[in-house]
Amino acid sequence: MKGGEAVNNQTIENLSTLKLQAMIREYRRQLELSAMNELPFDERLALKVDAECISRFNNRLKRLIKAANLRDPAACLEDLDYDAKRKLDKVIIARLSDCEWITSGKNLIITGATGTGKTYLSCAFGNAACRLGKKVRAYRTNRLLTDLEIGRGDGSYNKILADLKKPELLILDDFGMAPIPANACRDLMEVVDDRYEHKSILITAQLPVASWHPLFEDATIADAVLDRIVNNSYRIQLSGPTKRQQTTQDDITATTE
Repeated sequence: MKGGEAVNNQTIENLSTLKLQAMIREYRRQLELSAMNELPFDERLALKVDAECISRFNNRLKRLIKAANLRDPAACLEDLDYDAKRKLDKVIIARLSDCEWITSGKNLIITGATGTGKTYLSCAFGNAACRLGKKVRAYRTNRLLTDLEIGRGDGSYNKILADLKKPELLILDDFGMAPIPANACRDLMEVVDDRYEHKSILITAQLPVASWHPLFEDATIADAVLDRIVNNSYRIQLSGPTKRQQTTQDDITATTE
């Protein structure tokens, strides 16, 4: 084995020990491309470091998005539909896109009729938060309340509440699809109170905020929950025809053409 090759192999082995796999791939790429010898040492080193940083960012992003459990993990703010019928304000989206509202512990409420893109928009904000390194967790509201109810009986209640405190953004999708019984009111109060002014909640709902109070069986808890969520939130109201129907029609047209 030639001396240079031995050094290269030892370098690769050392990088492997340090678990710098992306840097190894870039190092090997440079060894195989003779034109790389024309670049200064500092530039070649920078390419190796960049490769490792990009790889680590992408791996962390994959982990964050997987843990977020978004219903549409590929949703992103860059792909939003700003059709005039939707009344989606580009200025509001631009101001919220940096996710500073999450850093500040503010909430976001997205309302609109079924099929207007509430879930997609919530997932897009979740994706944006993940790309900024923030922890996100998404739930369908009724399923979460059912899990908490079950947790009361099987001993996992406190663990579920503790887990719900961890993400910087908690997404509650399809809020208000059914009345909220007294026990569930208290459970929701626990979740909201634990996060109040420290961690953000994003809520999607068909019903406008003005119609939320009657959903709660316990009116006193309704006052407390809504005071903590609504008065500390930004709001987006979506309009227009259902996008699901539009997608189906587009599929039919594409098939028949």
